[in-house]
Amino acid sequence: MANRLSVIATRTGDDGTTGLGDGSRTPKDAPRIAAIGDVDELNSVIGVLLTEDLPAEISADLLAIQHDLFDMGAELCIPGHTAMTDEHIARLDARLAHYNATLPPLREFILPGGSRGSAQAHVARTVCRRAERAVVALARADQVNPPVRQYLNRLSDLMFVLARCINQHAGQKDTFWAGAQARK
Repeated sequence: MANRLSVIATRTGDDGTTGLGDGSRTPKDAPRIAAIGDVDELNSVIGVLLTEDLPAEISADLLAIQHDLFDMGAELCIPGHTAMTDEHIARLDARLAHYNATLPPLREFILPGGSRGSAQAHVARTVCRRAERAVVALARADQVNPPVRQYLNRLSDLMFVLARCINQHAGQKDTFWAGAQARK
């Protein structure tokens, strides 16, 4: 395989633009670049989460998600390219149902935390929500394949459920939110 990135510092972005996968250039603050950046950050945050002590099944799912997010970034980087499909959404739905079935029902709101891994999963959830907002903003200006938005919506739900599973694995209880009246 040839080197894909033989030169990292090209200096072509010094003018405030960046290259897209189709060879065109766009401002670095364009909605498309914001969406790409937020998806990239989400992938990095999941990489940090993967450094925690996690059950093998969760690690395998998170690695698969990282590959999906890289594909999503490619789709966002190449206008008109499609990588995300309804099958990606179905896989997340299945994993969400699988993990949710292992947890007791929630009767209270929970706060991010418990174990370090759970807290990292909550960070991934919030970054995922930001990436979703960026994709929605991009869709107002340009066409976006619906599974991209749907995937991010499902993934944020999955990260919430995984945070609870990670706490369960670590022997930690979820931290329930106490309303203002209860804290007095």
